[in-house]
Amino acid sequence: MIKVFHFRYILFTLLATFVVCASLIVPERTENENLKVAKLLSLLGDDTKVHLPDTREFGVSAKRGEALIKEGFSTRPGGGSTRQQSKHFVCTSCHNIEKEDPDLAIVDPQARLEYTAKKGLPFLQGTSLYGVVNRETYYNDDYEKKYGKLVIPARNDLREAIQLCAVECAQGRKLKSWEVESVLAYLWTIDLKISDLSMSDQELELIYSALDDESLTDTAITVIKSKYLSKSPAHFGTAHESLTEQKSYKGDPENGQLLYDNSCLHCHQDRKYSFFQLDNERLTFAHLDRKADGYGRHSLYQVSRFGVYSRSGKRSYMPQYTYERMSEQQLADLRAYIHQAAQ
Repeated sequence: MIKVFHFRYILFTLLATFVVCASLIVPERTENENLKVAKLLSLLGDDTKVHLPDTREFGVSAKRGEALIKEGFSTRPGGGSTRQQSKHFVCTSCHNIEKEDPDLAIVDPQARLEYTAKKGLPFLQGTSLYGVVNRETYYNDDYEKKYGKLVIPARNDLREAIQLCAVECAQGRKLKSWEVESVLAYLWTIDLKISDLSMSDQELELIYSALDDESLTDTAITVIKSKYLSKSPAHFGTAHESLTEQKSYKGDPENGQLLYDNSCLHCHQDRKYSFFQLDNERLTFAHLDRKADGYGRHSLYQVSRFGVYSRSGKRSYMPQYTYERMSEQQLADLRAYIHQAAQ
C-alpha cells in the first residue's frame, strides 16, 4: 500500500512538474512570436541600418507623431497646436497604417484588395506605413521619373523620405526636426512583428534555436528577411499601354465594384480629397463610362496610370497607381463595373 502511494506521489509530482515546465515554455514561444522583427534581427547580430528616432530632442513624442500622420497637426512642445502640415492631404489619404498584404513577401494587388476589403481598409496608391521602418529603401524604381533628384537623399534615409512626402506628395510645409522625430517614434510603434510574417513551424523553430546557437544565426536572419520586402517596387504605366492591354482582359464587374468602393470613393466621395465628386448614381457612371477610353482628366486609364497633376490655384492632385498597386486585370474589372453600372 505504501509502495502504491509512493508510486502515485512520484507520478503526480512528475505530471505537476511537466505542467509547470510547459507553462513556462508556451509563454516564451508566444513572446517570441510577438517579438518585433527589428529587435529579433538585432539579437541575432544583424547590422542592417535602422532609423531610430532621436528622443533626446525636446518635444519628441509618438503621440504627436500619430496625430501628425492621422490629422496633419499636433500639439506643440511649448503649448498650442502646430500649423496644418498640408491643406490638401494627410498621410492616411494615400497610406494605410495597418498591415495590408496577407503575405508581406509577395506583391499581389488582388490579394491585397481582398485582404483590405475584409479588414475594412481602403485600397490605396501608397504602400502601407505599417512596417515602413523595416524597409531599407524608399521611393524606389520609377519614382525617380516623377521626382527626379529629390529621391536621391530619400532613397536610403527614412527621414528624408518623410520630408519628401510632406512637401511634394502632400503639397504641404516642411516638417520641423522634432516633428520628423515624432513621426519616426510613432512609426516604430507599428513596425513588423514575427507574427506578421508567413512562417512555418519549422522556420519558427530554427529562429528559436538560433537565439541560443550562433551557428544558426546567419540562416535565421536570411529566413526572417525572406518573409517581407525590404523595398516596395514601383513601376509606372501609361494610359496608352493600359488601353492597348485591355483588349486581352475580360473584366469582372463584381471585383470592379470592390475597387470602386474601396479606392475611388475613398478620395472622391463627398469630395473628401478631391474636387471631383464621385457617388453611386447612374449619371456618374455614365459620365465615367463615356470618358473612360480617352486621355482626359476623367479618363479611368489616364488618372489611374498617370494621375492628375497640380494646377495653378489647385495644388492638390491625384497620385497614380503603379502596376504593383493596381494590376491591368483590376483596371479591366473596374472598367467593366463602370460600364455595367452606367446602363
